[in-house]
Order: sequence, then C-alpha cells, then structure tokens
Amino acid sequence: MTREDAAVTLRGISRSYGRGNAAVRAVDNVTLAFPRGAWTAVMGPSGSGKSTLLHCAAGLERVDEGQVLLGDTDLTAARDRTLTELRRTRIGFVFQSFNLIGSMTAAQNVALPLRLAGQRPSAAVVRDTLASVGLADRARHRPRELSGGQQQRVALARAMVTRPDVLFADEPTGALDSTSAAVVLDMMRQMASNGQSIVMVTHDPLAAARADAVIFLRDGRVVDRLAGASAGQVAARLTALEVGP
Repeated sequence: MTREDAAVTLRGISRSYGRGNAAVRAVDNVTLAFPRGAWTAVMGPSGSGKSTLLHCAAGLERVDEGQVLLGDTDLTAARDRTLTELRRTRIGFVFQSFNLIGSMTAAQNVALPLRLAGQRPSAAVVRDTLASVGLADRARHRPRELSGGQQQRVALARAMVTRPDVLFADEPTGALDSTSAAVVLDMMRQMASNGQSIVMVTHDPLAAARADAVIFLRDGRVVDRLAGASAGQVAARLTALEVGP
C-alpha cells in the first residue's frame, strides 16, 4: 500500500508502560497501514494492546519507538500544540462512554469541536450533522434526556462535524443494547461507504464483521488479518487467539 492509499501508517511502533522488571510492552514493533476510505476493526484478547495501538495511531499517546503518519503528517514529530489542533480538525473520536457534556444540548455538544477550533459553527451545519445520524428532532435535548443509543449517535455527529480524515472508535457499541448497537453500526457502515476512513477497536465479532477488514493483535503484535469475514469466522479466530499457545 502506498502512502497515498493509507489514512494512517504505523512504522515499527512500540509503546511500553512501567520500568525495569515491571515494564509491559503493550505495542511491540508494529508496522501497519489503515487504508484510506475503508473501515478497519482491531481485535484481540484482553491485554493484547488494541486500545494502546488505537491511541498511538490517533496521536493520543506518544510512541517510544517508530513513526506514526496521518496521511503525510508525522505525528511522532509533532509538538503537543500541533497534535491538539489535529485532534480538533483531522481526527475524530468516538468512545464507549460517549463523553458528552451533560450541561449542553445535543446541538451544543456537536458544535463544541468547531468552537474549540476557533470557528463559529452555523446552525445549519449543526442541524445537518445531527440529521445525518437521525437526531434532527433531538437538537435541544441534553444527554440525560436521550437513550444510550441516541447519545452515541450524538457522539458520532460530534466526531464527524469537522469532517475528519479518520474516525477512531474505541468500543463504540460496548455500552449499547443490541438494537441500538445495530443502528450505530449501520451509520458507521454508511460513513465508510461514503469514503470515511474508520479505525475501530471492538471485542464484539458482530461489530467487527461489519468492517471491511479485521486486524488481530496478540501480545502487542499483529498476528492475523481477515477481510470480508463473517461474525462466525471473526469469533472463531478470536477464540483461537484467546486459548492458543
């Protein structure tokens, strides 16, 4: 894959926590490219390093070794201020806990990234973004007045309002019931079909099977990749990693 084809490129990255005998190498010399305009799921047993990999790829954590590229932008060489600006403009985030601000309405939550970037978002932009996730009629509702699935859709709208190069999602359906999860995954599938680059960490084979490809980690290393796999095939591979030597 050429650099032009990759939304995010990881070159020999490693990330460790702790020191001496207590050090844990969460990501171990990973080289990987996430294709532009595609949805990639990242899976692995507990402690495999998948969330750390996501955070490094998104510039939330610094790597100890290697290089992280967002398109042609080197995140490993970027200053903290530059990384903050990139996270407000070219990178979108969706997390399991939604991370909405309870005192703000849905519309205000969606507008927040643009305001933090020094822009004055128009009501039309915010309204259209909420409409894209089916919540145009919930613009004035606060998070406590929304279901879990609706809150996650507001979080999706907030992540997408800046039209980011890449949407990173860490267990985006982990706190949702199956019906709400299916709605959120349908929306992510539509985003990917429209050319949005998505990198998603999940433990759920049903969610991973909606992606274009699934990357499997074990002990901080990439050990397999499946493309176009069914939920059963994804589950079987994950089980093999959990019980294998």
